[in-house]
Amino acid sequence: MKKAIQNVCLLVILISATQSIKKGYGVGDIAIDFKLKNIDGKMVSLSDYKSAKGFIVIFDCNSCPVSKLYNTRIIALNKKYLSLGFPVVAINSNDEQQSPDDSYAEMVSEANKKKYDFAYLHDQSQEVAQTYGATNTPHVFVLSKNGLSLKVAYIGAIDDNSRDGSKAEKKYVENAVDALLNGNQVPVTKTKAIGCGIKWKDA
Repeated sequence: MKKAIQNVCLLVILISATQSIKKGYGVGDIAIDFKLKNIDGKMVSLSDYKSAKGFIVIFDCNSCPVSKLYNTRIIALNKKYLSLGFPVVAINSNDEQQSPDDSYAEMVSEANKKKYDFAYLHDQSQEVAQTYGATNTPHVFVLSKNGLSLKVAYIGAIDDNSRDGSKAEKKYVENAVDALLNGNQVPVTKTKAIGCGIKWKDA
């Protein structure tokens, strides 16, 4: 009996340990808000978007070749969905010591050069990327807003063709947002994010 109790206790400890090291959101999880520095120098939170119905949160950067291929598509997503209540919020979490092209100054330069009309936020501590479980650039999290809650509705790639958007057959993010706007279930809730790994700070 004593051994059985010890085994149960050990199992509980193992389960607790597994849960404690779990990082990142899954589909259906409630995301917490954050406050990060935008390229205009202002601090931005999702709660600042009072009329938003949700968000297209994209972990992105300046330097990744895949991010560069998706750049015009990200701009197009904001142009299409901002007025419908789903703005793009881009976040750069790369460590600038490992990737100098992703420093805050370079973010400002890149955004000005490409005339970004959406927030491009600097996750200097990398806490937001860790909280969300972002691993790549670009890595998308579509959030659906319900009152004060932000529910994760889709995680993954923007579409199924990282090289050429005109040849993409499955536009995962657009399909997800369209479904949410029409009160329907998201057809595909999770895909693999294709791109460069986030450059993490040295431990």
